[in-house]
Amino acid sequence: MQGGCTCGAVRYRLADRPMFVNCCHCSWCQRETGSAFAINAIIETDRLEVTGAVEFVALPSASGKGREVARCPACKVAVYSHYAGAGRLAAFVRVGTLDRPGDCPPDVHIYTSTKLPWLVLDDRVPVLEGYYVLRDLWSEQAQARRVAMKTRAAK
Repeated sequence: MQGGCTCGAVRYRLADRPMFVNCCHCSWCQRETGSAFAINAIIETDRLEVTGAVEFVALPSASGKGREVARCPACKVAVYSHYAGAGRLAAFVRVGTLDRPGDCPPDVHIYTSTKLPWLVLDDRVPVLEGYYVLRDLWSEQAQARRVAMKTRAAK
């Protein structure tokens, strides 16, 4: 999978499939994207190959722990983020920046307690009012990749 910003100054390639894809309906994501939700594909940062410089912008989050958003310095498109839980070990790639975003459907809809009322969700994908327990939804392979990611970082 490949993608990039609007102007093309930042391009990236995922060296593996994402571990998991969240579709977040929280009011923070709605405000930040100017849309009904944000879709993030979670991948190990060392499996995200970026060409071009990004600028990191620190933003607050509902958890109070903040996040870091990687934006194109020219067109300001948010390409990926790092959240406090995994820090820079995991990148939350904005699915809308993929060349083929349809290849990366959500594995779960989260924070639907603040979902916009006119949006109808596919009931074949788990729908949760809040967040989820990772071990309940992530595949065994994705969980193993996450453990390996943390192990590599600890060395």
